[in-house]
Amino acid sequence: MELKTNDFEVFIVGGGPGDPELITMKAFNVIKRADVLLYDNLSNKDLLEIAPKSCKMVYVGKQPYGCYTPQEEINRLIVAHTKTHKVIVRLKGGDPYIFGRGFEELLYAEEHGIKATYIPGISSMQGAGFMDIPLTHRGISESIWMITGTKKDGSLSNDLKCAMKSSATVVIYMGMKKMEEIANTYIKGGLGSMPAAIIQNATLPHQKQVICEVKDLSEAASREGLAYPAIIIIGNVVKAREVIYETQNRLLAV
Repeated sequence: MELKTNDFEVFIVGGGPGDPELITMKAFNVIKRADVLLYDNLSNKDLLEIAPKSCKMVYVGKQPYGCYTPQEEINRLIVAHTKTHKVIVRLKGGDPYIFGRGFEELLYAEEHGIKATYIPGISSMQGAGFMDIPLTHRGISESIWMITGTKKDGSLSNDLKCAMKSSATVVIYMGMKKMEEIANTYIKGGLGSMPAAIIQNATLPHQKQVICEVKDLSEAASREGLAYPAIIIIGNVVKAREVIYETQNRLLAV
């Protein structure tokens, strides 16, 4: 591996869940001085307006069920642009290190002697708070399992069965194609009535969501016209308000 140089630098930047006002100040300041900005379809296009007018914009999206830029090509473009530009920003939706392959891109850059810096972003799962779903709440959920709905080989992560055995909130990314399998896994475990939520385009004006029982995920998604990009949240936190109010009322009645 070549020695890193300060002549150019790559920034792996999290663009947040959707709402452009949820980007961090650190990310904002880096984008402001970008010479090249490689962005995907999950990053809000309004964030491109932050970059200088002279900034070169390169779309490297990966649209589900459609055309996409292979990861190998994205890696190649990151390195190639360092030969002619000083500040290269790889803008990704959510947080680059949460099922975003950001660490792969950082390692690839470093392997080619390029200084690379990670800038976190708010993850899409945190958008659940905008519909009154806390990911944890004392007495309801003490932890969170973040699970990929689709592994590299296309299968559902086995971690789901482990998560089901706990009281943790389960957040499933990239799970819309696996809803039937997710539901059946819970049904077989005797947990088909567990509260669940699907949130599409979290934090954006056109956000859509539905609350149902986990056994009804596919039916609810179809009824409400929900599709990718979306996250699935499973656990009693989905109905935290109801649980809290029921507890309070029960205590008052004693």
